[in-house]
Amino acid sequence: MTVAEAYQLERHDQVAWLWLNRPELHNAFDDQLIAKLTAELTSLTADSDLRALVIAGRGASFSAGADLNWMRRMASASHEQNRDDALGLANLMRTLAFFPKPTVARVHGAAFGGGVGLVACCDIVVAADHAKFGLTEVKLGLVPAVISPYVVEAIGPRQARRYFLTGESFDAATAQQLGLVHQVVPADQLDAVLNQQLEMLLRAGPAAVRVAKQLVYGIRGTDDQRQSKMDAHTSDLIASLRVSAEGQEGITAFLEKRAPLWIG
Repeated sequence: MTVAEAYQLERHDQVAWLWLNRPELHNAFDDQLIAKLTAELTSLTADSDLRALVIAGRGASFSAGADLNWMRRMASASHEQNRDDALGLANLMRTLAFFPKPTVARVHGAAFGGGVGLVACCDIVVAADHAKFGLTEVKLGLVPAVISPYVVEAIGPRQARRYFLTGESFDAATAQQLGLVHQVVPADQLDAVLNQQLEMLLRAGPAAVRVAKQLVYGIRGTDDQRQSKMDAHTSDLIASLRVSAEGQEGITAFLEKRAPLWIG
């Protein structure tokens, strides 16, 4: 499958649907797909007719996070290469988080690691009741660095102190209680409820919606430029962990399907 085929862009009148399309890999992403998605979002930013954007996944999952082959390549890369690689993911998250039009995440199946980051970056999140979430990076000797600003904003520092540290998975009902998800529905009602959200967005004044989104940014005291500075810090942090002894052992153990040495 080519990078272009790894995602699909559909247009339904004034709504764009951006589908992750690697179902055989549970929509895990790598550096090439990240770059293409960022470019696609940047292009959509300039579309004056666009009123809303939906992020969704083909197959059984929303997104399982990092692709194994990508992880394998970056495990042997230098600190500088890992930092540049992490900046690519940070740029994708920032582009989605500060997208000028309303964004809606359609979540089903697994949403782990960077997949949770995509969810946290969206304005509205509707999830199927069977969906599972997890910030599992610490199990690899890593941390959810570049997605952390968005996830902490969504669930709060108190909950982040639990789920960042334990790496445990949690269900859709818990995700809603944490603030990561707005609405949980039976799987067969997912599209109907999501379309209701889109209808409400399309009934609102487009300029007012854009300004309302900017208003939230202003009140929370952040913008694209401030976030870019934070991205440099979080990217350097994850690069340091990837090349550390613990990070190398964690990634190697995961790829070899064994327990890391710090267990037992």
